[in-house]
Amino acid sequence: MRFDAPWLLFVGAIAAVALAALYRRAETRVDAQALRYSNVAFLRSAMRPRAWITTALRTGWIVALAALVIGAAGPHLTLPMPVRDGNVFICIDTSGSMASSDITPTRAQAADGAARAFVEEAPPGVRIGIITFSGSAELIAPLSADKEATLAAIDQIPPPNGATAIGDALRLAASEFPPVGHRVVILITDGVNNTGVDPQEMAEYFGAHHVPIYTIGIGTPNGDVIGGEESTIDEGALESYAQVSGGAYARAENATQLHAALVQLGRVTTIERRSIAAAPGFFVAAALVLAATLLAGLSLGRFP
Repeated sequence: MRFDAPWLLFVGAIAAVALAALYRRAETRVDAQALRYSNVAFLRSAMRPRAWITTALRTGWIVALAALVIGAAGPHLTLPMPVRDGNVFICIDTSGSMASSDITPTRAQAADGAARAFVEEAPPGVRIGIITFSGSAELIAPLSADKEATLAAIDQIPPPNGATAIGDALRLAASEFPPVGHRVVILITDGVNNTGVDPQEMAEYFGAHHVPIYTIGIGTPNGDVIGGEESTIDEGALESYAQVSGGAYARAENATQLHAALVQLGRVTTIERRSIAAAPGFFVAAALVLAATLLAGLSLGRFP
């Protein structure tokens, strides 16, 4: 929590101490007048059960004053809020190694299913696009808040085939993003970049423009040999893309882990922390507590 005028908190603390002293003085004066009764023992016995009332009323005044002072100091709370105008590109590897069956039924089908879950659970208003890449990158679905259209595009993702051009996919996403706003890239791949633009340069570009890349390495150490090449993951490179751009890396060795990773990213990438003015809430709370304390004190005859 931050404050527009934090010095008011110090002034409020002094005022609270002064109010407590005045309140205590008033109570002492009332008690002194009451002790003029002849039957002191009876009076003390009658007053003893009401000691908690005095404590409760005093607490009410202090809480109301504290809320009033905090509100006057201009508090701001940083809270997670749904992004209504976010832009997310999911870049899905469709190179030949994605046909590996070490993830049931195949890496490619697991990736498609996880992407579908991400789209379905995204908050309304978030614009999601789909880019696939093998030897080159292809825009399967432009950024859109129409979930049905995006889900239909996922059904059109081509079968695994060809090389792995991660950099080309990132460059295509950069060209399709709006110049400003909440922008995120989710990169799902199982391979090592072996053609096209250098993905490290694109990751640095995204980092400079405050666009995080969340990378997911999909596959196990025992991937199939496809086209004479072993299905592997360059985890060091994927971690670097994420770190340089301000994102994060995760490894998925089965369909369940991949699905969970995409669902988690759905929460992370479509939520942003915003500063919210909290002064009205504190003023309302102060007014309610003050009114309740005042009415209780008057009804119990304990208002100085």
